[in-house]
Amino acid sequence: MSTSSAFAINAPCFINASSLKKSSSSSKSPSFSARFTCNSSSSSSSSPSSSATPPRLIRNEPVFAAPAPIITPKWTEDMGNESYEDAIAALKKLLIERGELEPVAAARIDQITAELQTPDAKAPFDPVERIKTGFVKFKREKYETNPALYDELSKGQSPKFMVFACSDSRVCPSHVLDFQPGEAFVVRNVANMVPPFDKTKYAGVGAAVEYAVLHLKVEQIIVIGHSRCGGIKGLMTFPDEGPHTTDFIEDWVKVCSPAKAKVVAESGSSSLDDQCVSCEKEAVNVSLGHLLTYPFVRDGLVKKTLALKGGHYDFVNGTFELWGLDFGLSPPTSV
Repeated sequence: MSTSSAFAINAPCFINASSLKKSSSSSKSPSFSARFTCNSSSSSSSSPSSSATPPRLIRNEPVFAAPAPIITPKWTEDMGNESYEDAIAALKKLLIERGELEPVAAARIDQITAELQTPDAKAPFDPVERIKTGFVKFKREKYETNPALYDELSKGQSPKFMVFACSDSRVCPSHVLDFQPGEAFVVRNVANMVPPFDKTKYAGVGAAVEYAVLHLKVEQIIVIGHSRCGGIKGLMTFPDEGPHTTDFIEDWVKVCSPAKAKVVAESGSSSLDDQCVSCEKEAVNVSLGHLLTYPFVRDGLVKKTLALKGGHYDFVNGTFELWGLDFGLSPPTSV
């Protein structure tokens, strides 16, 4: 039995012909196998009121109140197109009407002129302001324009996808694949790795997989690697033996050490960059194999309620590859 057919977008698809096999010691128990395949081809409760009190950091006044300006500018729709000369002319007109402001205005003109002469100067980054403006933009352009969606999401979630993606700030899967709120249950970690079933060592990932498969009833689990992954480069360059230089990273990336071993064996003479590209994809396949160690994942594959896929996003060339994992059971044999 196989998953839904795979496809590639603007890129030759990566195919791993290796297979995963496991057989039971009992002659009556079936064995299972899996292989990677790829075929190339080019939301009724009412929504929250907009007048509700926003979170503390997201409010209409600044965190630290500033004194009121002596001159309060009046903003109009066409001010964005106003030239520097027009602005100065308007300011001079104001000075004629209110001569007592001349010293202050003269200083302000000098300040504006100096700023215009140094266009490379940037205002210091304000994280609170960035968060506030980001939320305001989201609420105005998305939340308030999709009341039906967010009303439905207030009742619960039923995503079709579970996605493993890297924590890398350049590869947000909801951005890359245009997932909408409620569409994908996402786990992000260093190098988008899925460890094997372990109730103690990797309980966090295990809990996410268990919740997604058994409670949310996702239909697809996708592991997505990406170009220029720092975690994969670490895997390829950290020594296999000896003391660690990191507290967590080296132990974590070695979850996919079989991928490194395969790449070194097959492409050991290639450049490090080329080896990393291969390992980015091989590590995805190792993670797909690790997913088979979760009993509820195997059960979903057998019942055809779940499918596994691997992907690779190349943000350098703007391409995306997707491949599938075929999973099947062989009939029991007697010896």
